[in-house]
Amino acid sequence: MRKHPVILGLVLLIAIAAVIYLVFYRAGAQSGRSAKQSFSLNDKIGVVPVEGVITESSEIRDHIDDFAEDSSIVAVVVRIDSPGGDVAASQEIYDAIVALKKKKKVVVSMGSIAASGGLLIACAADKIVANPGTITGSISAIMQFANLEELMKKIGVKSSVVKSGQYKDIGSPAREMTPEERMIIQELVDDIYNQFIDVIVRDRKMTREQVVAIGDGRVFTGRKAKEYGLVDQLGDLPSAARLASELAGKGGRYDLVYPKEKRSSFFDLIIQNAAEQFGKTIFEQVQKKRGGVGYLYAP
Repeated sequence: MRKHPVILGLVLLIAIAAVIYLVFYRAGAQSGRSAKQSFSLNDKIGVVPVEGVITESSEIRDHIDDFAEDSSIVAVVVRIDSPGGDVAASQEIYDAIVALKKKKKVVVSMGSIAASGGLLIACAADKIVANPGTITGSISAIMQFANLEELMKKIGVKSSVVKSGQYKDIGSPAREMTPEERMIIQELVDDIYNQFIDVIVRDRKMTREQVVAIGDGRVFTGRKAKEYGLVDQLGDLPSAARLASELAGKGGRYDLVYPKEKRSSFFDLIIQNAAEQFGKTIFEQVQKKRGGVGYLYAP
């Protein structure tokens, strides 16, 4: 080996790479420990995290479905720490929780923020637990459009549009929106807003007048939300887990079980994290510019 330093170097590199791979492989496996992987005589309560701006629903729905089919999970806590986000994604997660309730008790635990789409999702649960200082509310729908017409004139840029329908370029940043177009967009936003109101009226057993009175986009604390009837009790994640255990008819000890993450190599983890951050940044910028509709608290 001394006569072949190149071979020795390659062997060392392979050994180091193998050690790094095993370390991160095991770390990834442990961070996503499932109920079936750990032996315990305690009951198991699944925890589904809903974090950050909601841009898609597939991963969260997969976690919900996994816990629904796992017979060792006695109840589920949905931990929400989100300002809301895309309307369709929020509604899909809501629907997944409604389906889960047919099999197991579900309690929502509100973290630092559970506003707009986050509140919509919470309404699907059997019970909602919030911290006194949780930021929630923002019962509203929003679409934003940028008008760059004056800027384009200053820099000498003109827009030419060929369209097949009168309203095909509605919301274009190259011109001011007409009163007729504004009415169309307002009807769209109002419809989506009313869908939100319908959910709260149905799931929180409130009158429409009660919901509309606080459904003007304002945010409030978890303590105030409890006064309004949007939250069942105040408490943290352990409080929500205890409540879930009680609702499931269990009173003993329990373990919290988080979704099992896919096992990835060290390099996969780096690339995946960078891609996710880049994708979220691009999505948020595009949403701001194209005026996408959302259940989102974004001051």
